[in-house]
Amino acid sequence: MSILGAIEAGGTKFVCGIGKEDGTVLERVSFPTTTPEETMAQVVAFFQNKGVEAIGVGSFGPIDPVKGSPTYGRITTTPKPYWSNFDIVGHLGSYFEVPIEFDTDVNGAALGEYTWGAAQGYDSCLYITVGTGIGAGAVVGGELVHGLSHPEMGHILVRRHPDDKFEGFCPYHGDCLEGVAAGPSLSKRWGVQGVELTPDHPAWEMEAYYLAQALMNYILILSPQKIVMGGGVMKQQQLFPLIHSKLQELLNGYVQLPAIHDQIAEYIVSPQLGDNAGLCGALALAKKALAAVSA
Repeated sequence: MSILGAIEAGGTKFVCGIGKEDGTVLERVSFPTTTPEETMAQVVAFFQNKGVEAIGVGSFGPIDPVKGSPTYGRITTTPKPYWSNFDIVGHLGSYFEVPIEFDTDVNGAALGEYTWGAAQGYDSCLYITVGTGIGAGAVVGGELVHGLSHPEMGHILVRRHPDDKFEGFCPYHGDCLEGVAAGPSLSKRWGVQGVELTPDHPAWEMEAYYLAQALMNYILILSPQKIVMGGGVMKQQQLFPLIHSKLQELLNGYVQLPAIHDQIAEYIVSPQLGDNAGLCGALALAKKALAAVSA
């Protein structure tokens, strides 16, 4: 079985790992995301002499994942200091002569859950992360969704909660989904970190109000067979039944399917891969890269 390299390139930390084609993680290490020079030096040092046959990179964004594009393999207009327009694929390629697959961290996580996790055996799935930011990746017909670039589902517009006076914190759109429902919105709106809020705090009803709207849009547009919700905010398990209920209210019987009416707790779930969703996603990307050159 081939040895694969995986990089979960986050805005806060990088997680690098070695694994197998069956998703088994053999070794992992993490370190803070600082400058590209410092961070990538640690990445290269980790993979040297490991004998990896392909590398998968799931990265924070925005990125350019479109092969053939002049800026393919780059992190593009990120607000993360020092990383704007950094050619991460080109940098790795100068050290490792192996196939490299590059995508967003959430697309990678979607592929990981599709390949080995909660969406295994389905034809399509959506993975959404709700943490410092909000992003989502989608697999449709066994393929990751791309177009002009990659999906940016965290920046859709949502209706304001009637009791919400918070202006939103997204520097581009103010009160888009990420601006009103990502982790920082909880601390900015309520004055404390989300983990400090009690399970019955009204913050969670408001959070579910926004996330259910997003899921309604995703369901109506993509009709995924499975929805996986991860990220730090979604560790608050009381959110799931609130989201389920509000989503059913919003759809109002329009989608007449058992997954929505009778089995919603099995339809919208936590990542089966847990905290390894991102790293396993990068492994799945590496597996994809290896398959492409073997075809």
